[in-house]
Amino acid sequence: MTVRAKVRVDVTLKPGIADPQGQTVERSLPALGWDNVRDVRVGKHFDLVVEGETIDSCREQVEEMCRSFLSNPVLESYEFSLEPA
Repeated sequence: MTVRAKVRVDVTLKPGIADPQGQTVERSLPALGWDNVRDVRVGKHFDLVVEGETIDSCREQVEEMCRSFLSNPVLESYEFSLEPA
């Protein structure tokens, strides 16, 4: 039997890594009337559906995808949530 898992992956830069895209957003917000926003960080978001033999096998696959492809482990951190689809 195959199970399906709905996955949400969020990838962000590690603390201390410069975020030029976040800085650009932060500098632009006051011109739009939002001058009370600080410390903007930009990341990536992925929604996936993964099929596998078990939820645990799906979780292991997502972990490997995050480590080897969806994030750069030197510069980025990731978190994911997984639930039966």
